[in-house]
Amino acid sequence: MDIAFYFNEVDAQLMKNGKGDLGSIIEKHGDGELPSITEGVQIVLFGVGESRNALSNRGSEHGANYVRSYLYKLKKTSGFTLPIIDLGNILGGETVSDTYYAVSSVVAYLVKRNCIPVIIGGTQDLTYANYLAYENLEQVVNLTTIDRKFDMGVSQEEEINNENFLSKILLHQPNYLFHYTNIGNQSYFVAEDVKDLIDKLHFDELRLGLCRQDMKLVEPLVRNSDIVSFDMSSIKGSDSPGNEVAGPNGFTNDECCQVARYAGISEKVTSIGFYEYDPEFDHQGISAHVLAQMVWYFIDGVNSRKGDLPLMNSKNYLKYRVHIDSFDEDLVFLKSVKTDRWWMNVPFPSPKANRFKRHQLVPCSYEDYQEACKNEVPDLWLKTYQKFL
Repeated sequence: MDIAFYFNEVDAQLMKNGKGDLGSIIEKHGDGELPSITEGVQIVLFGVGESRNALSNRGSEHGANYVRSYLYKLKKTSGFTLPIIDLGNILGGETVSDTYYAVSSVVAYLVKRNCIPVIIGGTQDLTYANYLAYENLEQVVNLTTIDRKFDMGVSQEEEINNENFLSKILLHQPNYLFHYTNIGNQSYFVAEDVKDLIDKLHFDELRLGLCRQDMKLVEPLVRNSDIVSFDMSSIKGSDSPGNEVAGPNGFTNDECCQVARYAGISEKVTSIGFYEYDPEFDHQGISAHVLAQMVWYFIDGVNSRKGDLPLMNSKNYLKYRVHIDSFDEDLVFLKSVKTDRWWMNVPFPSPKANRFKRHQLVPCSYEDYQEACKNEVPDLWLKTYQKFL
């Protein structure tokens, strides 16, 4: 498959970088030549100029180059050993569906080759296109959004947009979504019926207030993701004004960089997108700089991966069995001796659940283990078990 025809070259004005700049080690699409994509772990950046179905932030289709102008000037470190490629921008197709097809085709092409796509949007409905890539790969996935609300829309009959794409993912057939999590939702933006639906489907959410109390709660949720989708409106407007609907509350810039690094160090995350950056509202370039730093922290995280996805009989793990009075079998927890990170094993209750086997080991925290030691079943264990029924 030739993906070159989907892309415009990187702006020539961005091609020159200083010796210590991150841009100096990024292989860029220029001079009529697309960088070669080989098998093996590579970080692959590309922008998407699509916002036609958006209800807000229509200027985000022009955002990628603004972000590059800051990203390329950030400094590289000696730890950045993995190849980084910038394919340029996917321009909007004749229709929005054409753009979605291009994005899903490119993401599938890259993930199949063990590359990690980093999408710089565009509006967040592009998450739907990212998700469709895994249908092409026939891979059941976990999706995590960082957003101030659940983008469910008001009607199933609505055309897809940046405020209802989640409902389109949930209703899409065939279904390749195993689990969904939202991080950073603010209660006054979430309708009761939407919250009830999230609970009914055994999905996860971590409210902004809980995140702010302890950012370590975010790490296991992000670690459990295949796809991460970041909405810039989740950052408070005083920290990041480059969003049409920026509000007074939200994550701080440093917290967002922390979330991006959590995504980077997760062995499971295979694609990430940053959306809803609108340069029309970013008069001093603050939001472009913030987003560039988040991409930098994601790259840093990927280069810091420890290869600690659990294997049940691996010598790199300590296994803990916890007896629960109401259960016939013990709950099994694994702790990585490399990183001190925790997982819990959720057994299959039915043979048909074999297609979900890669989701059997669920990232968790030490607090989940402590909860089990008090004869209480962790909520995350129960939610995962329900999905296997």
